[in-house]
Amino acid sequence: MSTPSTLPAWAAEITALYESHAASQFVLHGNVHDSLLLPGIGEPRLGKLDEYVLEALIPQFEVVLTYDLGGGLRVVRGQQTFAAWPSAPTQGSAMPRAPREAIDLLTHYARYASNVRRANGASTRIAFLLRDAHLAIPSLQGGLNYDLNAIALQVKTWANETLLIEHPFATFLFTENLNDLHPLISRDPRSANIRVPLPPPAQLAETFRRLSPKYPTALAPWQDRWEVPATQLSGATLVSIESLLKTKEFRREAISENDLSKLKKELVEKDCQDLIEFIEADRTLDDLHGQENVKEWLRQDIALWQQNDLAAMPMGYLFCGPVGTGKTYMVECLAGEAGVPVVKLKNFRDRWVGSTEGNLEKIFSLLQALGKCYVFIDEADQALGKRSTDGDSGVGGRVYSMMAKEMSNMANRGRIVWILASSRPDLIEVDLKRPGRVDVKIPIFPTLTPEEGFSLLRALCKKKQAPLDKEAFETLKPWLPHWLTPGAAESLAVKIYRLVKTKNLSSTEAALACLKDYQPAVATEIMQFQIDLAVSEASDLSFVPRELRPGADPV
Repeated sequence: MSTPSTLPAWAAEITALYESHAASQFVLHGNVHDSLLLPGIGEPRLGKLDEYVLEALIPQFEVVLTYDLGGGLRVVRGQQTFAAWPSAPTQGSAMPRAPREAIDLLTHYARYASNVRRANGASTRIAFLLRDAHLAIPSLQGGLNYDLNAIALQVKTWANETLLIEHPFATFLFTENLNDLHPLISRDPRSANIRVPLPPPAQLAETFRRLSPKYPTALAPWQDRWEVPATQLSGATLVSIESLLKTKEFRREAISENDLSKLKKELVEKDCQDLIEFIEADRTLDDLHGQENVKEWLRQDIALWQQNDLAAMPMGYLFCGPVGTGKTYMVECLAGEAGVPVVKLKNFRDRWVGSTEGNLEKIFSLLQALGKCYVFIDEADQALGKRSTDGDSGVGGRVYSMMAKEMSNMANRGRIVWILASSRPDLIEVDLKRPGRVDVKIPIFPTLTPEEGFSLLRALCKKKQAPLDKEAFETLKPWLPHWLTPGAAESLAVKIYRLVKTKNLSSTEAALACLKDYQPAVATEIMQFQIDLAVSEASDLSFVPRELRPGADPV
């Protein structure tokens, strides 16, 4: 195989494992459908993963066969050598297309070549590439399929049978998600699971440099500073980036600095097929009303993060509080203050067996490539799964296990900060919100006094172009709700603006009319229950107003 020093880390690992005889079967998962910069001199080319394996990893192998459900079994290198096998399909006969027959034929050929080597020392290096292995040998969780199990056992022998291990026989199985592949293979200790990551900034920079003659207009602004677009577009696939370059070059447009963040959002969301979305962060903590102790703490964390001083940097936050208190808004303010992207997980649960776990694998691979970011999980009490596997074929338990493992991965410290938001933090598994996964729990409350309620309503009315004078407080004070959330206050501000415009009232008159007719969106007993939950979850009492702290008089 190729020299490890010339290869990316994942490919160098394959070479080291094969050359040391530690493994001969490799399950490549993750970013397996992307393009890669192929080796060689002359005009640079982007190719698929199987082309990269052929040209960069196994250029000296005499016989190479490939299989996929669409094309069947094919010999892509060494046709004459393969045809010399006495049991090879005769000229004019079709190669097997069904998985069972293809796997059987390849196994018989590998054993034949191994026996020849033992008999006379003549060695033929053989490689086999199984594209979309999860379609040929899928994981049927919770079900039995004897024919499928037989195929999986046959593939398992390639990595375990002494006769085959001793022969120069390398097999490569491609699957986007390990969870989609039969567990007899994905969990085999003799088979090496190799994650192919999204291209890191250094690889993107080299790709831009090599492709610049091909796309001179699109890449013109970045000559000799390829690291800038490479860093900005980290997290996108080369397939998407190449499509962008082709479009820009066709239109004779250059990729400008202002394009980069927008392009990254578009490319990554497209690649992830609606599993995630980027939240636009066009506000800072200055836009957050009140919560001074919380804002001070968050600003200190941001300063540590920016200085790369990670000893006291939390792995994650929990924002908890009653419905409508602005948990998502606080996330947006935090992200804008820190100047890093917010990735929101969405729609990763699927009704098909194994799809939910596969979606999470894909999301985690993306997060590893993005660099610094916040990962936001709204309604975390519903999204994160449970230890119990009752009633959902075990999906909730597997989601819980995968999330717990990823959230406590210390390699993510300083790169990924998890943010969970919930109005029912009591329903989140205790182990998911322990220190080491969620270190800081921040409660968010509605207003507790008429003065706070008026201040909040006044700030929102100002934004809605229906400003309230300070003097209006005394008029409105008797009608101000006991607990007013930002969500409810914004709804009131919209109604006030509407009355000002449609009834020709002053802002104070409109506010008084709206407050007299105000009906709380959340029942009082529910609000009290959710406030009590937020108080009990707080990781620091300085986050809790004095009147809500244990031992204080009821509010």
